Amino acid sequence: MRVLIVECDPNLGRIWSRHIARLGATVHLVCCQADAVEALQDVDFDVLVLDLDLSQGSAVAVADYASYRRPGCKLITVTSTSFFSGPSIFTYMANACAFVPGATRPEDMAALVEHHANCA
Repeated sequence: MRVLIVECDPNLGRIWSRHIARLGATVHLVCCQADAVEALQDVDFDVLVLDLDLSQGSAVAVADYASYRRPGCKLITVTSTSFFSGPSIFTYMANACAFVPGATRPEDMAALVEHHANCA
């Protein structure tokens, strides 16, 4: 299982990364749109965990690029704001399979990633 985490909070990203790696995954952690696009060019990820509140770049652009470059990659979106509410995220990001709050427990995030990786 190959997982890309795009999270601008490095501490949160490392916590998620450690929990997901415990499941045997290879995890790449980046913090911005440019690094995410570069990673997506090089690696065929099974799951992308994407912070919608990126401080550098656009999460929508990352999701769009992932759906084009890696159409089999499952997208788990994460946010700490209420800009996207309910199912509206699925309208903007066709490859989204989950929408979770930023306060999601690390073990729950790992389970969600594992579930969607196995659904591929």
